[in-house]
Amino acid sequence: MDYFTIEISGKPIASFRSENAEDARHFFEAEDFREDLTVLQTEGKPVWDGAAAITLRKATPDEASEVEHAYEFDDDPSRTIEDEFVVFLIPISDADEDDGNDDA
Repeated sequence: MDYFTIEISGKPIASFRSENAEDARHFFEAEDFREDLTVLQTEGKPVWDGAAAITLRKATPDEASEVEHAYEFDDDPSRTIEDEFVVFLIPISDADEDDGNDDA
């Protein structure tokens, strides 16, 4: 298992593990994943604006450790070691989440 990090404009955003570099690139280039990056927010702005440079590289030992640490505490019993498991290295919120105001 190898570890990879996604950078946007040179800033590490998320790390994950994958069987190999080819599988990692396939995941990284998936339209669904890239769309998620435009919906998820950090500090009130989209993680990715759809235009900034987005790259994939091998994770540093610290980034790989973050993935392993998060996996240890994952409570999804259906997840296996072969599944991609993305760990964001920045604070994340979902733009579609309830903002805490109840209209009912």
